[in-house]
Amino acid sequence: MLYLNNKLETISNLFEGKEIRSIWDSENEEYYFSVVDVIATLTDAKIPRNYWSDLKRRLIDEGSELHEKIVQLKMKAQDGKNRITDTLDTKGILRLIESVSSPKAEPFKLWLANLGSERIDEVFDPEIAVNRAIDYYRKRGYSDKWISERLNGILNRKKLTDTWKENGINENYEYAMLTNEIYKGWSGMKASEYKKLKGLRKESLRDNMTDIEVALTNIGEIATRDIAKEEHPQGLKENLRVAKRGGGVAKGARDLYEKETKKSAISKDNALNYRYAPEQQKIESKVNE
Repeated sequence: MLYLNNKLETISNLFEGKEIRSIWDSENEEYYFSVVDVIATLTDAKIPRNYWSDLKRRLIDEGSELHEKIVQLKMKAQDGKNRITDTLDTKGILRLIESVSSPKAEPFKLWLANLGSERIDEVFDPEIAVNRAIDYYRKRGYSDKWISERLNGILNRKKLTDTWKENGINENYEYAMLTNEIYKGWSGMKASEYKKLKGLRKESLRDNMTDIEVALTNIGEIATRDIAKEEHPQGLKENLRVAKRGGGVAKGARDLYEKETKKSAISKDNALNYRYAPEQQKIESKVNE
């Protein structure tokens, strides 16, 4: 998802209102966009498919790895039939735009250049990134108290991942598995299932939690961190067992909360001011070219 001028946009909304077919892959939490649709919008090509074929050959000749990122999915064509279509994820589409020689692509290239410049500035002055995050949350309507707690939560999460790293965890999928083990321990759901319950896609789960949900998440992660610091589990298997125990600590807190309040600690509520349309099409075919 992209935010331009404080308005939520997807890539599909950025091309002058023209339709860019897309599919949401809930398993990988990623959008895939029709390359031909983007080419048709960014160029004056009479036959966008031919333009894309020529560009793809040129990218291969130049040694670009973009063509390796292409995913072929079934999308509804103008005749109403589902046909195999070249697609790219968000990162791939932005790289594609940089390769298109057209005046229509220049505003996007300028935006990408400005974005890159901002990120480099943040390397020299990290406070810029913190201020950007604070401004982002304020524009979304969060209170300064909430923002302060959220930033502190990010720091605590970093302490947990640092502990995992010390205990031999290095791969992103391992961090995801450990996080899911904590969530399952107290909520009965993986993070992706929890997000689906709340109607989320790429949005942060914690940004859309109630106070008690945030508190239980914190308890699970802090308990996991403290147990790990005490016992020094090594490798994924041992750390998964600790993560499960940490989630169990939060489950005990959840059970007590629900017993005393007579209400569920799990909520479908979110902080979004928009709603996604129901998924009309699931990915039927995915073949890397």
